Amino acid sequence: MNFELEGWIGKYPVQKQIGAGATSQVFLARDTLANRDVAIKVFEFDESNGVTAKLLRKGFLAEAGLAGKLVHPHIVEIYDAVSEPDYSYLVLEYVPGSTLEQYTEADNLLPLGKVVEIIFKCIRAMDFAFQQGVIHRDLKPANILISPEGEIKVSDFGASFQGAQGHEITQITGIGSPAYMSPEQILMEDLNHQTDIYSLGVAMYKLLTGRLPYNASNQVSLAHEIINVAPIPPSTYRPDIPPLLEQIILRAIEKNRDLRYATWIDFGKDLSKAFTSLRLAGESVPDSEKFQTLRDLQFFEDFDDVMLWEVLRISSWKRVTAGTTIIREGEQGDSFFLLLEGEVAVSLRGKQINTIERGGCFGQILYFSEHSTNRTTSITAITKLTAIEIKAKAMNLASDACQVGFNKALIRVLIDRLSHANTKLAER
Repeated sequence: MNFELEGWIGKYPVQKQIGAGATSQVFLARDTLANRDVAIKVFEFDESNGVTAKLLRKGFLAEAGLAGKLVHPHIVEIYDAVSEPDYSYLVLEYVPGSTLEQYTEADNLLPLGKVVEIIFKCIRAMDFAFQQGVIHRDLKPANILISPEGEIKVSDFGASFQGAQGHEITQITGIGSPAYMSPEQILMEDLNHQTDIYSLGVAMYKLLTGRLPYNASNQVSLAHEIINVAPIPPSTYRPDIPPLLEQIILRAIEKNRDLRYATWIDFGKDLSKAFTSLRLAGESVPDSEKFQTLRDLQFFEDFDDVMLWEVLRISSWKRVTAGTTIIREGEQGDSFFLLLEGEVAVSLRGKQINTIERGGCFGQILYFSEHSTNRTTSITAITKLTAIEIKAKAMNLASDACQVGFNKALIRVLIDRLSHANTKLAER
């Protein structure tokens, strides 16, 4: 971008630049007539690059055509569109804050209920846009704004298409973000609003887990997986995702449009049920408190903050009453536990052989096994307790740094227990 700030853009005095991308720059300016701050998105068309300039003009015209039309509490309003000899610009509603992109990292995920609330607002916005005949075609966290007060606004309709409501739309090559594209968008088939439902489903998946549904390392592999491979269930990455919420996500990102949500209303109705169940269940312990609980344990002394947030994401928080058998000898298992509060008894063939207190772990032998195997002891809660459970599959999909951290921590546990056993033998 070569646009130089000279104090004014058209009739708008400019305060500062607030954003920049490969195709545009965004400035905070003042609409003195309306007495409000505005965001001005400036496009420069480099005619020497024919394909890029053509796509850029299409993007500008797509958004310009929506000026004054998409007036909704959860859509960034487009006030005006102006074409100058050297550049063109859009005058937009100014939304202080940031995009949701910052909440897609494992160490900065939002609570489940907050994500559901955000997606529900996006659904309302996109249903309104659909009623106006608009398909966004580039829904992703980076195109959803969140204000400091938590208000949500869908933005960037540069890839959108306006048509008669209920009609399918032909894909234009080069539109969309590959990771969030629906199978039909990648295949360049006729599109309808269900392509946006798919993209919002992927955005929801990323906001809840910090991961995408597919693990492809390049765009060719990604396209293949989106079209052909079943997505990894989101609870694999974040076990506290309730089954109902997981079903909703997986239905939203169904490859087959006949199995995907047919309408935004259907999507919203199911999501409202999930929101109600979350509210009734209560998310009583904030993630920040959970994080600090883990940070205080010696077990995690080698974990940095990013790794610890990942532990929080891949683990499931459990509360157990006294007398409950958590692990039963002889049963198959695929997870291990770390005790955060309370005490458990370890039994072999009905005889208690040990106890484990806060900061200890149990079931970890399976961590070192390549396959699911039978439990060698029984573990019973002596007191009311809190523990985290980590399933083998979630651990296998964790980052290398997180797995190395667990390897070191669990080896320390084994060494301590061997040392303790040797001391007992020496005392006999």
